[in-house]
Amino acid sequence: MSDDAVPAGARVPAGARAPRVNFMTTRRQVQWQRLALVAGFLVLLWFCLRLFSSILTPFVVAAGIAYFLDPAVARLERLGIGRQMGTCIILGAAVLVVVVFALLLYPVIASQAVAFAVNLPSYVKTAQNDFGKLVTQVEHRLGPGAMAQKLNDIAANQAGAIVSFAGSAATNIIGSGFAVVNILALGVITPIVSFYFLRDWPAIVRHVDTWLPRPYEGVIRAQAIEVNRILSAWIRGQAICCLILAAIYAFGLTLIGLNLGLIVGLTAGFLSFIPYVGTAVGACSALLLVLSQAPGWHGVIEVGAVFALGQALNDYVIQPRFLGGRVGLPAVWVIFSLLAGGATFGFLGIMLAVPAAAVIGVLARFWLRRYLESALYLDSPPPRLDGAAPLEAQSTMAVPPPTAPEL
Repeated sequence: MSDDAVPAGARVPAGARAPRVNFMTTRRQVQWQRLALVAGFLVLLWFCLRLFSSILTPFVVAAGIAYFLDPAVARLERLGIGRQMGTCIILGAAVLVVVVFALLLYPVIASQAVAFAVNLPSYVKTAQNDFGKLVTQVEHRLGPGAMAQKLNDIAANQAGAIVSFAGSAATNIIGSGFAVVNILALGVITPIVSFYFLRDWPAIVRHVDTWLPRPYEGVIRAQAIEVNRILSAWIRGQAICCLILAAIYAFGLTLIGLNLGLIVGLTAGFLSFIPYVGTAVGACSALLLVLSQAPGWHGVIEVGAVFALGQALNDYVIQPRFLGGRVGLPAVWVIFSLLAGGATFGFLGIMLAVPAAAVIGVLARFWLRRYLESALYLDSPPPRLDGAAPLEAQSTMAVPPPTAPEL
């Protein structure tokens, strides 16, 4: 046994030399244990999302609703209303608004859906005639028989894709029963889980806060506050922007007399949480409908004016007012995260994409700042203007070395 080794529980006699403890080795072991714990948690979370993705949707939606409505409940709590009563008031008001909104729009949407079903044959006939004219013009330029040969080549090359699409569509139709069950579960389970999440939200946050490792609780809490700032600004601001755009598009398309203008406008507005996707989808759908309804440039110009006005208001008035520069989520990053989340976990991944993007963005900026302040980037310990020790040196100064006795 080494001279410096001391058995566990043994007492050092007075005047004896103090044992030497390898604090750096112990610190590295603890750091590796923390890294292993974080990696194990992430792997477990990944497998849980993969395994339970089909039943997690109501719970994720409920958590999002609770996160969205928590400031309102907290304000009522500051006014002296109990947390449970405030949760009932806010959640009941939200459900009432959704129900009234649905009841008011249902007759209009139903009538437009019926009109679309009635006019669908004429839409198809108009599209066939326009496509026939287009084929005739192209064939006239390419020469007789060239267009038919190209169409045959395309049909032969895409036969496998068409069969695959038909098979996937049949699979979706067969599995629609489970989709109906999911919709029912979403409508029944989500309000109940939202109530419990919203009522216990402060307790959940306090419990999670107590689980933080004590040496790093300040750093982790600061990053969590930054994630909350970005996420709350994006979710609440984007929700307001989508509602305003939906109202603008629905009103404008209805005003110019477009069939299904209300449905197309609402869909385009609600899809605007994906930058520019809602406007592009709505504009293409509205152009096809207006060409089927009244061929000519007049309707195309009106539809283009509605979407150009809505996008201009969104870029220069709505988003600067409700989002501003507080959101650290670039449009490209949001689009990529939504596509990646949808490809990985489906609809559940789309709902989790923006929170995950906010967390990854905050952590990436944090580690980039650490890298720019580290010796790896500077090739020397960074100077400190306040006279404090560098960040790397502080980690080695947790236990001061023994000082020599004074003579």
